[in-house]
Amino acid sequence: MDHTFHSDTLHEVLSRLETDQEQGLSLQEGEKRLAEHGENRLEEAKQAGMLRRVLGQLKDPMILVLLAAAALSFFAGGGQDWLDAAIILLIVLFNTVISVSQEDNARKALEALRKLSAPKARVIREGLERRLESSQLVPGDIILLEAGDYVPADGRVLWEAGLQADESAMTGESLPVHKRGGGGLPQDTPLAERKNMVIGGTVITGGRGRVVVTATGMDTEMGKIAGLLLRQTQGETPLQRKMGEVSKVLSLVCVGVCAVMFGVGMLQHRDILDMFLTAVALAVAAIPEGLPAIVTIVLAMGVGRMAKRNAIIKRLPAVETLGCASVICSDKTGTLTKNQMTVLEVWTPSPGLRGQALALGTLCGDAKEGPGGYVGDPTETAIAQMAAREGLEKAQLERDMPRQGEAPFDSVRKRMATCHSLPAGGTLIAVKGAPEAVLSRCTQVQGPQGPRPMTEADRRRILGVGSDLAAKALRVLAVAQRNQSGPPKSLEAQELERELIFVGLIGMMDPPRPEVRAAVERCAAAGVRPVMITGDHKDTAVAIARDLNLFRPGDKAIDGPGLDFLPQETLEEEIETFSVYARVTPEHKMRIVRAWQKKGHVVAMTGDGVNDAPALKAADIGCAMGRSGTDVAKGAAAMILTDDNFSTVVAAVQGRGSIPTSERPSTTYSPATSGDFNHLSGHGVLVSPCPLSPVQLLG
Repeated sequence: MDHTFHSDTLHEVLSRLETDQEQGLSLQEGEKRLAEHGENRLEEAKQAGMLRRVLGQLKDPMILVLLAAAALSFFAGGGQDWLDAAIILLIVLFNTVISVSQEDNARKALEALRKLSAPKARVIREGLERRLESSQLVPGDIILLEAGDYVPADGRVLWEAGLQADESAMTGESLPVHKRGGGGLPQDTPLAERKNMVIGGTVITGGRGRVVVTATGMDTEMGKIAGLLLRQTQGETPLQRKMGEVSKVLSLVCVGVCAVMFGVGMLQHRDILDMFLTAVALAVAAIPEGLPAIVTIVLAMGVGRMAKRNAIIKRLPAVETLGCASVICSDKTGTLTKNQMTVLEVWTPSPGLRGQALALGTLCGDAKEGPGGYVGDPTETAIAQMAAREGLEKAQLERDMPRQGEAPFDSVRKRMATCHSLPAGGTLIAVKGAPEAVLSRCTQVQGPQGPRPMTEADRRRILGVGSDLAAKALRVLAVAQRNQSGPPKSLEAQELERELIFVGLIGMMDPPRPEVRAAVERCAAAGVRPVMITGDHKDTAVAIARDLNLFRPGDKAIDGPGLDFLPQETLEEEIETFSVYARVTPEHKMRIVRAWQKKGHVVAMTGDGVNDAPALKAADIGCAMGRSGTDVAKGAAAMILTDDNFSTVVAAVQGRGSIPTSERPSTTYSPATSGDFNHLSGHGVLVSPCPLSPVQLLG
C-alpha cells in the first residue's frame, strides 16, 4: 500500500482499512481480501526451465569458442574426422552438467533454510482469537503479539504494554525498539524511528500488544526491498570477465591465424581448399579445449571444500571471486558480534552488592527461561543469564519473592518497577532503568552497613561511572530498591518509584565473536581490507571495530548523515580512509560498495538483514548468514554461511601473501574483573558473588 499509516490517527487507520479493533474482520471478508491482495509472502524470481538454464551455461564466451572449434574441426575433416569435435562437445557437456547441478544443490539448500521459519499468527476474526498461517493474513487483520513472536506483516500499534521489537534485520539497530500506540508521527519520520509501527520480519522481544495489519507480502517494507532485488541483474564475476577477455583474444588469434595462413598459401599459389583446411586446423589447435573443464573442476573442488567449512556456494565462479576479494564489507550485528547482549560490568558503590544488583535486575524484568536459555528483551535476558551463572536462578527468585504487580517500562520515564512479596512479610520494590532516570528517584545509596542518605557527590560519582561505561560502548542500566512493611497503596509508577535506595550499575553489550579477531588478522595477512558497515550508533561501532583491530590509528568513521552530505564523487575519492560506516541505510550501503568498486577493488559483503540485501546483490560477492539471515538476504547473496561465522569468509582468501603482524597494532578484549575495574572512577567496587541467599540479599 502506498499510504503512510504511521502519520494517521488510529481512527483514520481503522477507517481506511475498514476494520474493527475488537472484532477484527469476518471470515468471509478475510477470504475476499486474500483473493484481492494475494498471500502474505515475498515473491521469488521465476526459476528458469532446464533448457534455458542449459542455454545460459552455453552463452559463456569460452564455451562459444569451443563450440565454434568443434564445428571447424568437423568441417576441416570433411565430416570424416569427428573425434576431435566429439571430445570438445563432451568437454562442453561436462562443464554444463557440473554448473547446472551445483545451482540445483544450492537451490535445494536454500529451500531447506527457508523452511526453518514458517510462523503462525494469532489473529482476531469475528471477535475470536484464531491461529492462522501468516501467509493468510490480509490488510485490516487484528493480530496479537507478545515476547518471542515473529512479526508476520507491517502494522500499526493499537494497544501495547511494554511492547519491544528487535528490528536489526530491517534497520541494523542492535537494541530493541520500544513501541507505543497513540497518535500519528510526522510523515517524513524515518523507518527506524516509527515507534507506532511494527515491521514485518522483525521479532518481538518484550511486552505484548494489539496491532492492525497495514501491509502484507510485497507491499511491506521488506517486500519493497525484495522488489528492488528482483529487478536487479547479477553482474559478472572477475573470473567470468577474465575468461571473456581470454575468449575474445583467442577468437582474434584464431581469425588472425586463419587469415595469415590462407594469405600465405594464396601468395604461394597453393590449392585454396587445402590452405583453408590447414588454416582451420591450426586455429583449432590453438584453442585450449581443456581450459573450461579444468576451471570447472577446480571451482567444483573449491565448492566442496567450502561446503566442509559451512559455506553453501550458489554459483561456481563465486569461489574464485571470494579469493580475489580485496575488501570485505561486513555488517556488525550478528556477523562480527554475537547479536546477544552480555553483562560485562557490574559496579556497586560498596563491596558485596554484586549479587544484590543482579537479583534486582533479574526480578525487575520479563525474561523467560526457554529450552536454550532465557528469551525476551536482550538486556533482560543478559542480566538473568549472568545472575544464573552466579547462582541466582530467576525461577528460584520468583518463587521466593513472587511478583504482585508492575509499572511497565515506557520511553518517557525510562524506568520499570516491579512489586514483590517477601517470605517474612513485607514488600520489595525493584526498579531498573536509565541511570539518570533511576537516580532522580533515589534518596539513599546502599552502603557497607546499610542504606545511607545520598549526597550530591554520590550522584556525580555514579553518573561519572555510568559515563565511563557508556564510553566503552556499554549499555548501562541502574538498579534500585525499596523495602516496606506492607503492600503499596497502588501500582502506579509514581507510587512505586519513590524514596529508592541506589544499589548499582550494570553494563552490557553485544560482544564480538571470539573467532572474529583471528579472522581479521588472517584477513590482513592475505592483503584484504576489512571494514564495518552497520546501522548501529557510530560510537558503539567504533568501539567494536577498535576492539577487533578493524579501526586503526589514522582510520576514520562516518555515519549516515555524513554520507548524505558527501557527494558520491567525493566518497569515491576518500573511500579508503574510512574503516567504519555507522547509522547507514540500505541505500548508503550500496553507495559504499560501489565506491570501493570504483576504486578498482573486488568487494565481498557480509550481512544477515533485509537492509543488507541490496548491498549483498551489488557486491562482487555477497555472503549471507544461514542461521540468522533473512530469506531476502540469502536470496541476494552468492554464498551462504550455514554457521554464521565470519571466519568462513576469510577461509577462501588465506595464503595470498602476508603482511608482517609486527606492523599492525593489536588489541585484546576482556571483560573487566574486580582487579581492573577501578580505573574507571577510583571508587567503584566489583566483587565476587555474594554468599547470601536471594532473600537475604534483598529482604
